[in-house]
Amino acid sequence: MSKQRKNWQSKLGFILAASGSAIGLGNIVFFSSNAYQYGGGAFYLPYFFALFFLGLPIMIVEFGMGTMTHQSFPLALRKLVGRRGEFVGWWAIFGSTLITMYYVVILGWALGMLVGTFGSLFEPGITAPFTPFTEPTAEPSAIVYFFDMIASWNPVIYIAIIWFAMGWILRHGTASIERAVRWFVPLMWLFMIGLAVRGLTLEGGLDGIMYLFTPDFAGIADVNVWRGAFSQMFFSLSLGMGIMTAYASYLPKEADQVNNSMLVSFLNCGFEFIAGTAIFALLFVFALNPAGSTLSLSFFVIPQGINELSTSPWIVRFFGFTFFLLMVMAGLTSAVSLAEAFVSALIDKLGITRMRALTLVTVAGAIGSFCFSLPQIIDVGLSGNGTLGLTLLDVADHWVFNYSLLFVGLSEVILIGWVLGAGTLREAINQHARLKLGVWFEVLIRYFIPGLLIFVIVLSLKSEFSSDAKAGVPYGSAYDIPGYEWIPYAIPLIWLVGSIGFAWYISGLKTQGGAR
Repeated sequence: MSKQRKNWQSKLGFILAASGSAIGLGNIVFFSSNAYQYGGGAFYLPYFFALFFLGLPIMIVEFGMGTMTHQSFPLALRKLVGRRGEFVGWWAIFGSTLITMYYVVILGWALGMLVGTFGSLFEPGITAPFTPFTEPTAEPSAIVYFFDMIASWNPVIYIAIIWFAMGWILRHGTASIERAVRWFVPLMWLFMIGLAVRGLTLEGGLDGIMYLFTPDFAGIADVNVWRGAFSQMFFSLSLGMGIMTAYASYLPKEADQVNNSMLVSFLNCGFEFIAGTAIFALLFVFALNPAGSTLSLSFFVIPQGINELSTSPWIVRFFGFTFFLLMVMAGLTSAVSLAEAFVSALIDKLGITRMRALTLVTVAGAIGSFCFSLPQIIDVGLSGNGTLGLTLLDVADHWVFNYSLLFVGLSEVILIGWVLGAGTLREAINQHARLKLGVWFEVLIRYFIPGLLIFVIVLSLKSEFSSDAKAGVPYGSAYDIPGYEWIPYAIPLIWLVGSIGFAWYISGLKTQGGAR
């Protein structure tokens, strides 16, 4: 058991931290990108379906495990269902750590764009060392600025700053996390509401809102809409990563986890609606097409729209600064929670001090992030991603994001539903819940959610080798970069072998326990 355990100073601190984890880059850009790609209003029925039948029940499970055991995700699963549960927990930690590594790189780029708002981001005459961008631009160009930035070593500095900030926030555990989120989370809401109000006051902004909230029932019949909604909900609520169990483990046993789950879920979804309002207003005001890409939406399309908000360069710079500051803050609260899941698990397992666990996580994470930001140009014509780092990030994101979370979620609900027994968890949660969970909760955990996740996984794997793509080859092979053909094969292999090897090794070690 953990010694000298520190808890949240207040329920508000926990809710802010958990909602800060859920609210991240996915809410600001991934939600809007998915909604645009899948037909605006057509996205909402599958989205709400995913919220109530997938996201909310699994969040109740993960919160419940935390307060039942007062352990991090791997150790909570071991206490409840044995070593095979701990194996799944460490699999989740390995996958979420890989996500953290490249997530921090994206935050570093956002920090670089933030710096650029008072530099050359909104100025003409910039170039980048790629064939399409060697001539000075006649107008400001966010895409040229971005590719010039990632082809340099500047992002390494930004990434180091992000990791240092994460370490500083995590240094005292719940106390320092709570102090940070009390500032960051309210500021995120204020900044996003400000962008939404500005978008609505521009001519054409209301057209974007109409598109966002008007359902297209023909689009709802498209299975890809449902797949996009499920992926959005899983990532957006930070499920299958060990985060919510780690955060809930710092709560007293009498905490009402049904109420907490609803608060965090609805805060997350509320922020997504405001973010969607702001971004769709900008898209329609300036007739911009994000092409369904999260990267292009956040780093190319929105800065292009901000550049046209006003003829005053300082107003443009202010709104650009505000948007990228919002991205950095939202991403930082999520990255902190991802790192805390690993830190708390190491302390529980190895019995080491917080500072030692934090040092291990930040040093290893920073090294991984630097790999995902390597500026070596491997595709000068930009037929793919241009640099080695961005190519590695693209392929890793495809495999780890799409499959690690789904596999962990599937394993988690099977273990809780069938080995522990969903009824056991339901009874423990109901002891302190105002809104009692009914038998429907057991049906969801034992039957419905596993069947749903199996369906999504099988459908996704089938699409990997469909005739619509490049049949028989893994994602990324279409880039066809001489000398780097190994990347699409190496990345999923490293993820699979690394996850299995790491989880098997560390789950076999004797649990020591330590102070968190």
